[in-house]
Amino acid sequence: MWLGELMSTPHISAQKGEVAERILLPGDPLRAKWIAENYLQDVKQYNSVRNMFGYTGTFKGERVSVQGTGMGLPSLSIYANELFDHYDVQTAIRIGTCGGLLEKTKIGDVILAMSASTDSNINRRFTNNLDFAPHADFKLLLAAYEAAKDLPNLHIGGIASMDYFYDETDSAKKLIQHGVLGVEMEASQLYSIAARKQRRALAILTVSDHIISHESMSSTDRERSLNTMVEIAFAALLNG
Repeated sequence: MWLGELMSTPHISAQKGEVAERILLPGDPLRAKWIAENYLQDVKQYNSVRNMFGYTGTFKGERVSVQGTGMGLPSLSIYANELFDHYDVQTAIRIGTCGGLLEKTKIGDVILAMSASTDSNINRRFTNNLDFAPHADFKLLLAAYEAAKDLPNLHIGGIASMDYFYDETDSAKKLIQHGVLGVEMEASQLYSIAARKQRRALAILTVSDHIISHESMSSTDRERSLNTMVEIAFAALLNG
């Protein structure tokens, strides 16, 4: 059945109109719950299908939503497609963690992902095997930069969204040679779907561990970094 005929979708139980046009997309559904409880006013939970929580409320008087997407490009793809196609979401910002690659990307640093390379074959399915280069929306990127430019640990540049979490190949070396700042598992597909559907997207990431040095962030620092990402993301949603 075409999604337009449904009141909800297979993965999101919200009725039409219950999801805001602007949305934050953490991978972890518990992160979505935390954001809703700590940042939004007049919150209503609209989704718990597969425990992938979604909420709508207001932030500084503006209506916004937050929705968990799960891990990996295929999972992100499900939620982005349903949110864009069925619920008419116009602006989506992914917030999450990534593994640092370069010497300059330290634990706790914030990355604004200008572009997102990938080893996934999903994009090629939609472009007749072309190497489409997905990128962030400039106005969102600029608004996020204005909100974060005074941070001592801010980076802007390319990341890579990889299919294989426990990568045993030399992919990291190849990415480092091309100046890729960090690796994660979702942003490339968000950017690609947004481009195809003429929507706006951005990914804001915190370096939680380092692929080369094997350093990692403490749980306390992870929570603190989440605050920083959320505040940057809300500024971008409202001003981008």
